Amino acid sequence: MQFIQCCGRLNRGYPDPGLSPNCRPSPVRLFFCQIRPTHPSASRRRLTRSNLRPPPENLNFVVLQFSNETLKGKEERKKTQMAAENSGHLLQVPPPRFPTHHTAADLPPQARILCEILSTAPVHEVEARLASTQIQPEPEIVQQVLKLSYNTPSAAAKFFRWAGMAQKHTAYSWNLMVDLLGKNKLFEPMWDAIRSMKQEALLSLTTFVSIFENYCIAGRFDEAVMTFDVMERYGIPPDIIAVNSLLSAMCREDNHTAKALAFFERIKANIPPDADSFAILLEGWEKEGNVANAKHTFGEMVIRVGWSPQYMFAYDAFLNTLVRGSQGDEAIKFLQVMKGKNCLPGLRFFSNALDIFAKQNDSAYAIMLWDIMVGGGLVPTLTMYNIMIGLLTSTNDVDNAFRLLDDMVFHGAFPDSLTYNMIFECLIKNKKVHEVGKFFIEMVKNEWPPTPANFTAAIKMLFDGDDPEMAIEIWKYMAKNNISPRDDGANAVLLGFCNLGRLTDLRRFIEKMIDERIIIYESTMTKVKNAFYKEGRSARDIYDHISRKWKSSYL
Repeated sequence: MQFIQCCGRLNRGYPDPGLSPNCRPSPVRLFFCQIRPTHPSASRRRLTRSNLRPPPENLNFVVLQFSNETLKGKEERKKTQMAAENSGHLLQVPPPRFPTHHTAADLPPQARILCEILSTAPVHEVEARLASTQIQPEPEIVQQVLKLSYNTPSAAAKFFRWAGMAQKHTAYSWNLMVDLLGKNKLFEPMWDAIRSMKQEALLSLTTFVSIFENYCIAGRFDEAVMTFDVMERYGIPPDIIAVNSLLSAMCREDNHTAKALAFFERIKANIPPDADSFAILLEGWEKEGNVANAKHTFGEMVIRVGWSPQYMFAYDAFLNTLVRGSQGDEAIKFLQVMKGKNCLPGLRFFSNALDIFAKQNDSAYAIMLWDIMVGGGLVPTLTMYNIMIGLLTSTNDVDNAFRLLDDMVFHGAFPDSLTYNMIFECLIKNKKVHEVGKFFIEMVKNEWPPTPANFTAAIKMLFDGDDPEMAIEIWKYMAKNNISPRDDGANAVLLGFCNLGRLTDLRRFIEKMIDERIIIYESTMTKVKNAFYKEGRSARDIYDHISRKWKSSYL
């Protein structure tokens, strides 16, 4: 999450491209703060309520530095890498966690030079090399360098100090530095920077939003809550925007909505929740599939904030949880209530719900959902029609499938190949001989012919269903339009003639197929042989001629 964001719902909103790399979409309304830099020093103690205090008043400068243990750890890793290289072993270097200047487009040359120094120079040489470039660290350059230096926090801190000696940092640069430290789990240096900002009353809610997220990403939820508790000591009133920001940071981490709920229950008496508060929790329950808690949260939401079309994100999350939790009956009941409150969800929910019902093969609830949607004035898309028709045909409900097919054009959704072929396949499966022939003509007329597999299936079914003439018409269409692959369809035609004893047609078709290099299967030739051999000597001679021609076609 980008620290300049302040409030909103889980996984909603769009990150500003000028902020922290590797940040995720945030639920918050965006605004920018103006913060002037300062440089006081601070302690390095672990975060507690007692030591989150303002810095001494006479402190005017801060040197962002890392503990000896941090630097020692980096030195040890460097020694290990050098030892591996010297011994001839290839060291597997993991890819960078954050974007770098190597992949950044349109980066000014000065910024690229500075980024290269931060990514390659030993930490103790960074400031000297920066000074040797004689580059003036303008605010825009500082921001660009910081955004691409999240992989090298020690060097970034040196750069930040060096740039601050030339001119004061902008609020943007300070917030980038705070976020950079937090993203790298360097919380003590992060608090050094925060305390220096506190000394001159420069802190804002945006800074704390960054702290919330970075603690939650690190799995340190208790410290995120403790940070919220001390906001007022730092001059920032903890309002509903702060509450929602912390809830959002917690709920975005997998399986931690319960922690967010615990914080919510503790704070709601002092800071009344709004619709966004409930939407964040409901989206957390949706992600975790917790139907029981979603029902409880939704019930409290209705009591506290009532109904409004503006709360659609909360409604979508709640209904999706019910549908995915195989509680379609509950989802339908709530939908009917929402329709009466003029709070019917949009197409996004209905499309997702239809897809889930289709995967669950639940046509009953899908039909009820569809009727509520259309009755509410929503216009289904082609994809939604296809999902619904696919579900109906899978349960052999061809009558309702035809009803939807007839409705599609009136709603501006024109059938495609998938639409027609799902219905055609259903007709074949249910041996609707007359309907198959009639529907085939409609498909061809609308320029959506069957798939090769459906061609073959239709030919087989029509021969078995005493309509060989339509089967022959379908085959002729395949041959004329060079439908490929057509070997299966051709063999189905030959087997149909064998079963009907139509040897004249069998001979005519098989010889033409051989001439066209269509593959005739050995199993089919066995059936052809049996059909001819039953008819006497002359018929046997005809088969022998066909057999020789068939064999020679493979030479």
